Amino acid sequence: MKRIVPYILIVLLCFSVKSYAQDELDEIKQIEDTLLVTADSMYHAFIPDERPEYAQRFVKQLIQALKIENSFAYDFPRLQEVINIIYPEDKSFRIFNWAIAPTQVTRRYYGAIQMNSTDLKLHGLIDYSGALKKCSEDSVLTGGKWYGGLIYRLIPKQVGGETVYTMFTLNASSPISNKKVLDPMKITEDGVVFGAPIFNLQSKCTPSAPINRFVIEYKKDVQASMNWDNDFNAIYFDRLVSQMNDPNRKYTFVPSGQYDGFKWKGNKWEFVKNLIPIENRKDGEAPTPTPLFNNNEE
Repeated sequence: MKRIVPYILIVLLCFSVKSYAQDELDEIKQIEDTLLVTADSMYHAFIPDERPEYAQRFVKQLIQALKIENSFAYDFPRLQEVINIIYPEDKSFRIFNWAIAPTQVTRRYYGAIQMNSTDLKLHGLIDYSGALKKCSEDSVLTGGKWYGGLIYRLIPKQVGGETVYTMFTLNASSPISNKKVLDPMKITEDGVVFGAPIFNLQSKCTPSAPINRFVIEYKKDVQASMNWDNDFNAIYFDRLVSQMNDPNRKYTFVPSGQYDGFKWKGNKWEFVKNLIPIENRKDGEAPTPTPLFNNNEE
């Protein structure tokens, strides 16, 4: 009998652990159902002024879900269909990211970074792009401030023993122009830092210093590319020109048909002009095939 007792205790203990894990899963799935309902109102409320209120409710419900022990192990499969949930290659954190439309032509961005840990470690992000006017490329943001946008890619690089993630975002908060941003991000013991001198382009506002993020701005109703291409092993982006020949009016900028880019060398993104050379061909001459840009991009 004495030998049987420890075995029974082990069986009961295992059953208890499995039941507790199932309870956690059931609870987080129930909150996910609630999040989906709130997200629908957050995006589609008939009165646009009410959408930010639903967004705040969504934030509170998301935090409630993430407070459940081991929540990082749950990937929110249905929630991923309505908001961005982005992981880096090392799975050390994930970013919850979405936008609402207070008006037909503006956007407001939200984000939160959850660290990969048993207990909740969460960094809330505050969209600070509206306060960054001239020289926004030079700023370093801390305290949760972030150049808001919809995030569509993260590229990790080692810089001075630290991992710096180059974040690709689309910001459409202006009624007359859109922006795409390469924003370096690193997570420290003191919090998240956005912006770092990892580009070899000099600042226009402070010519003696490099920029801390790279931004392209262009006309609202056109498409401009900025993404990673595996064949070129580089970041590519449209070279933009003003339709009015006025470089100060970014809302008149459109793609020129040429592509520049960045390649990683040492510990910086090196600018490459004419990343994809334009071929001069005779009439009737077939072009040389070039890699297609089939990466996901917002």
